Amino acid sequence: MTVFEGTFTQTESLRFAIVIGRFNDLVVNKLLEGCQDCLKRHGVDINPHGNQVDFYWVPGCFEIPLIARQAALSRRYDAVICLGAVIRGQTPHFDFVAGEVSKGIAAAAFQSGVPVIFGVVTTDTMQQALERAGIKSNLGWNYAMNALEMSTLMRQVNALGVNSYDQLPVSAAVEVLSGDRP
Repeated sequence: MTVFEGTFTQTESLRFAIVIGRFNDLVVNKLLEGCQDCLKRHGVDINPHGNQVDFYWVPGCFEIPLIARQAALSRRYDAVICLGAVIRGQTPHFDFVAGEVSKGIAAAAFQSGVPVIFGVVTTDTMQQALERAGIKSNLGWNYAMNALEMSTLMRQVNALGVNSYDQLPVSAAVEVLSGDRP
């Protein structure tokens, strides 16, 4: 039996897209700093004018999945990291945004066959969000680690043979993955 596992080395050839929702920028900028710090410490050139990381800024979290999907479908990236913060307020807006963002990010990964990392903090309070973005620990670091691990794992998986996603139109791949197709 063979064991496949992602690594955190040999990162020089990896390419990443980071899709960042501007809303709640106090939290999001901290997540981005943690993400960049992790990538840099693992040998990734985070310079926006370099050739390893591209940054996509969108207005808020709801817009993240569309750009994440497009970036993943471009086949330019080994992984797409989605960063944002949705903080509960006095209305049901939180539930709609958080639910749709998580579904959209998952769909982007399924539709493209590229790892799309869910780095959207969803909390009840600003204090909780700040704790996750650097006061206690910075989840941005964890999201970058997930991207590194999944990128290297997918390279191993793709080296096994033909990527099944390349054989189907996107709509058919979605049907297969959702179980709607025989």
